[in-house]
Amino acid sequence: MKTASRAVTSSTDNRSITRHRARQIWLAAQGLTSRIASGSGAEAVANVVRHLGYVQIDTIHVIERCHHHILHTRLPSYQRSDLGKAQSAKKSVFEYWTHALAYVATEDYRYFMPAMAQRSASVDGSSSKVTADETERLLRRIADEGPISIRDIDDDVLVEKDHAWGSRKPSRRVLSKAFYNGTLTISSRSGMLKTYDLTGRHFGWEQGPEPAAEEEVNAYLLDRALRSQGIVSLDSVCYLEARRKPEIRALLEERVAAGRLVPVLLKGDRTEHWAAPEALEKPISRAAPKAKILSPFDPLVIQRKRLELFFGYAHRFEAYVPAEKRVLGYFALPVLYDGRIVAAIDMKTDRQGRRMVINKWTKFGDESADQRQAVDEALQAFEAFQLA
Repeated sequence: MKTASRAVTSSTDNRSITRHRARQIWLAAQGLTSRIASGSGAEAVANVVRHLGYVQIDTIHVIERCHHHILHTRLPSYQRSDLGKAQSAKKSVFEYWTHALAYVATEDYRYFMPAMAQRSASVDGSSSKVTADETERLLRRIADEGPISIRDIDDDVLVEKDHAWGSRKPSRRVLSKAFYNGTLTISSRSGMLKTYDLTGRHFGWEQGPEPAAEEEVNAYLLDRALRSQGIVSLDSVCYLEARRKPEIRALLEERVAAGRLVPVLLKGDRTEHWAAPEALEKPISRAAPKAKILSPFDPLVIQRKRLELFFGYAHRFEAYVPAEKRVLGYFALPVLYDGRIVAAIDMKTDRQGRRMVINKWTKFGDESADQRQAVDEALQAFEAFQLA
C-alpha cells in the first residue's frame, strides 16, 4: 500500500466533539459502561478477548494478576477457571505478544504469523544461544510425551542467570524461542507456570491457518482499535509499532474517502482522531453510574498519553520507582466513576489474613456521597473477587 502524500483531512472536514462525549464513546467500546460480550463462562471470556483485541498478562501478584482483573472488570460473574477453559478446553484464546504478552482470540492467529516468521528468521538475544540440536531434542520429547512445563525438565545442566527474570535452566530459552516462532503454543497456565504443546496438535490443525499479508495485518490493527476504542488516533492504532504509521494513515485516508470513517477533533486539542459515523451517533446508556477499580495494565489505562488526553489524568506506574519517590504508591489502581478517574488506590491482598489492605488512597477532586457509595461498593466487589 502506498503511503499517502497529503494530510488525511483539512480542518474544515473535522467533527468536533467534547472530551466528555469522547470518553463516553471510549468507555462503551471498552465494555466499561455497556456489555460487549454475549454468553457466559469461557464463551464470554473469548468474546471479551475478541472484542478488546488482547488482554495483557503480567507477573505482578500483589493483587490478582491483571489478566483476571481485566476480565472481571468486564464480566462481573467471571471465574478464573473460565479463562483456563477458554485456553485449554475450548482453545478459543491463545497467548502471544501484542505490545506485551497477552491473550488473543484464536480466530486472529493468522495476523500474528508474520511476526512469528520474522522471529524464526532472526537470531538475537538469548535465542542465539539455542542450538538446532537442543530445539530438535526438546520438540521430540514433547511430541513423544505430550505437553511439558519447565518444571518437568529435570535433566538440564544449570547455568547462571543472565538477567533478573531469567532461568538457570537452558531449556527455558529453547521453549521461549519455539513459542515466539510459533512452533509451540502455551496449552495451559497455572499461575505463571506455562505448559507448552506443539501448536498444530494443541489446536487440532492438520494444516495451520494461512498467514495474513502485511496489508491484512494493518487492516486488522485498525479494525481492532476502532472496535475497542471507538475513536482512534495514529498513536492508539500503532501503539509501540510506529513503523506502521504511514500504511495505517493511508488506510485511514481510504476509509475517509469511502465514507466509512470521519475525522474527529476533541475540543481544545489538535490531535487527529477518526471514528466510524455510527460510533459518534450511537446513544449512550443513561444508567446510574457505577465505579470500577481498574488494573494499571487495563486497555483503558495502558496507553498513558491517550488516557491523559481523554481524562486529564496522568497515571504513574510506580512498582519500579524507589519508595521515597512514589506519588500514588507501589501498585496504584485507577478508580473510574461517571466517566472520570476520581481516585488512585494503592492496595494489596493479604491472603493469609483474608482481606484487602489499602496502603494509600489518592483522591482527585471533590467527592459526592453517591460517588463514595459507588466506590465503596466497587471495593467490596473487588475484595470478594480477590479472595474468592
